[in-house]
Amino acid sequence: MLKDTIESTDDCTDAELAQRIATGNAAALELLMRRNNQLLYRAARSILKNEEEAEETVQDAYLKAYRTITEYRGDAKLSTWLTRILINEALARRRKQQRRAELIFLNNTVASPSESEENYQMQHDFAVSPEGSVQRAEARRMIERNIDKLPEAFRCVFVLRALEEMTVEETASCLDLPKATVRSRFFRARGQLREAMAREIDISIDEAFSFAGERCDRIVATVLARLEFEPVS
Repeated sequence: MLKDTIESTDDCTDAELAQRIATGNAAALELLMRRNNQLLYRAARSILKNEEEAEETVQDAYLKAYRTITEYRGDAKLSTWLTRILINEALARRRKQQRRAELIFLNNTVASPSESEENYQMQHDFAVSPEGSVQRAEARRMIERNIDKLPEAFRCVFVLRALEEMTVEETASCLDLPKATVRSRFFRARGQLREAMAREIDISIDEAFSFAGERCDRIVATVLARLEFEPVS
């Protein structure tokens, strides 16, 4: 069971944070989530291309991390360790989706590709922040659509390198790729995106897939609630 504590966690190192989480320290777990929510959400969305699925996958990744936190040895950043878990969860979820889609197709109950694509886009359009200008919000959506259009092999590399500003080494570790491959894919992804967006927008990509505070709060609250009565391993 998670427990609250008045002990400060703000200045914890990765190893100290992991140790406190292993004892069931709720404050430490919340700090871990708030430090890494945006990174994990962006990585999940780059694989799943769906906001709701990405959010659920982030929650599942935190639950798995909590249950296996004693396996963290500190040989990599805690954020890198978490991202590996997240990517595995996202890939597993996508494989399940693909298998379900194949079964539906074989049963001839699936809509036409154009209908499915249109309905999917309508249901999962990026929510516009009320305080943001219409013009700025539209530019952000343009960026996100063009990132979604990148080839799958390039997309996650681009999100981790450009949006999350991970190093080549960190990205290679997260995705289990050679560093040379990370460099090549990032270079090609950046070129494709630049070409696609050259005449459309003049805005920094730093705000792509912006992570609203309420989404961060919702993920934290949901994970803590799901762990409320679970004993620490």
